[in-house]
Amino acid sequence: MTSQTTAPAIIHKLVETFEQNLDSYRSSKNETELRREFLEKFFTALGWDVANEKGYDELGKEVTHEFSVDVAGQQKKADYAFRVGRGEKFDFLVEAKKPSVKVETSQEAAFQIRRYGWSAKLPINILTDFEHFAVYDCRTKPNINDKASMGRIMLIHYKDFVSRWNEIVEIFSPEAVRKGSFAKYAESMKGKKGTADVDDAFLQEIERWRELLAKNIALRNDDIDIAGLNYSVQMTIDRIVFLRICEERGIEPENQLLEIANNENSYEELCELFKRADTKYNSGLFHFKQEKEIVSRHDNLTLSLGY
Repeated sequence: MTSQTTAPAIIHKLVETFEQNLDSYRSSKNETELRREFLEKFFTALGWDVANEKGYDELGKEVTHEFSVDVAGQQKKADYAFRVGRGEKFDFLVEAKKPSVKVETSQEAAFQIRRYGWSAKLPINILTDFEHFAVYDCRTKPNINDKASMGRIMLIHYKDFVSRWNEIVEIFSPEAVRKGSFAKYAESMKGKKGTADVDDAFLQEIERWRELLAKNIALRNDDIDIAGLNYSVQMTIDRIVFLRICEERGIEPENQLLEIANNENSYEELCELFKRADTKYNSGLFHFKQEKEIVSRHDNLTLSLGY
């Protein structure tokens, strides 16, 4: 079993700050500020020496800024290139976009990172505006007319950074790259066509759920703070999606979520279902009691919410 890695305080802070100023960031045209205030702190929290505080020379730097990529005979600049070894070989690129660019739907931005990765012969690369963290398989030659979902194998919303931090660390941290986890991930994704159109529709539906849940919880829980609100919304959605998938696979009774949704005390019944899932699956997704063998903090918030 993989050990759980709790998101550090700086990630909680970055998410909270971004949430509080989202409208301002979305209207901003300043990519440099985004990189300095969010992305570089994000990757530093992952363990990368973004600022070269170790004082390595050019061949030893873990992170190179404005990395030159030869694209069809022209020199282009990827925002960051990451590596764990010494030399000219890099492991992956990161292209940053200001939040006013919709990374989740921008064909131009997706084409750019796929073109950089293809030209640099780096299989897995990242496109991000912090609001979304998009991972692309760049082994297929990109076409300017490809949809943003083509070759995209992961798309994480910033509100999910805390709950999915362990997943991000296990693939993209320098330790993961050194251990070969990144290479294994790249190999396992080989041949994947990318997220389908239905994923984009599902993402929009999830966003609608998130907004409705947030308003509902905030209305009925005056003392909840922004971090608690974000956590409660995301965990509730993640748990429902997980259980719905289990229904589809015959692991959980068919239509149990639908039946709960139609009942008057739907949230109370949903909480009871979550408690049963805690016992059944022994998963970090359903972790309501502190246990000696589990380091991560248990959830003592969502079951006590007023609805």
